[in-house]
Amino acid sequence: MKPIEVYFFPTMNGRKITIGLEEMSLPYVLKKVDIRKGDQHQPDFLTISPNGRMPAIVDPDGPDGTPISVFESGAILLYLARKTRRFYPTDERSRVAVEEWLMWQMSGLGPMTGQAGHFGVYAPLLVERSELIAYSRTRYFNEVKRLHGVLDRRLANHEFVADEYSIADMSIAPWIEGVELIGHDISQFRNVSRWYREVRSRPAVQKGWTVGDHLAPTTLSISDEEKIASGKALFGLAANPPNAAAEG
Repeated sequence: MKPIEVYFFPTMNGRKITIGLEEMSLPYVLKKVDIRKGDQHQPDFLTISPNGRMPAIVDPDGPDGTPISVFESGAILLYLARKTRRFYPTDERSRVAVEEWLMWQMSGLGPMTGQAGHFGVYAPLLVERSELIAYSRTRYFNEVKRLHGVLDRRLANHEFVADEYSIADMSIAPWIEGVELIGHDISQFRNVSRWYREVRSRPAVQKGWTVGDHLAPTTLSISDEEKIASGKALFGLAANPPNAAAEG
């Protein structure tokens, strides 16, 4: 079996795919997409991921025997699960539960945590609008906390988010890691903490979680200047020094 090409950077969404590949025992090779430098906007990458976002994959052994590319992390996990017939149940009731929580992560937890991180980490360095930033931080921080409460209630009566361990758990778990970036204490959510420890203890998850860490430092370990540079590449914003006077 030829290795799947994974267009990757060590972010929450990137880790979802390496975790899935490790759990499904599929061979793969990492293709670095340095989102801090704008690699995601390059024409060659856009032919694979038209939205200009990683991760994306190219599977040389596609469903009809020819290569296929897939973008969007949720779609990639669904494709891999169907390919291997693993971590995606066959009966409709159980499948609906997996899809519900996969889409919950894609539409809620991921975007809201990302926005909270944007306003908590990048926005104060990129724009000089302290009142707007304070409001935005509160708005997204509170929404992330609400979503953690939703997950905690679900896990009060479920070992995993669906009937059994699935791609939904693989999709959600990396986004729980990001709470330290925005100052949330996940330990207050007892059921989420229990589930998170259990998922993180899986050998395939441990390997998939760290396999690409050598490609970049964590956001917590880089300087403000590096955050400004990566913020410009990520969000297409011109940075103003924090103490610069606003125009107009």
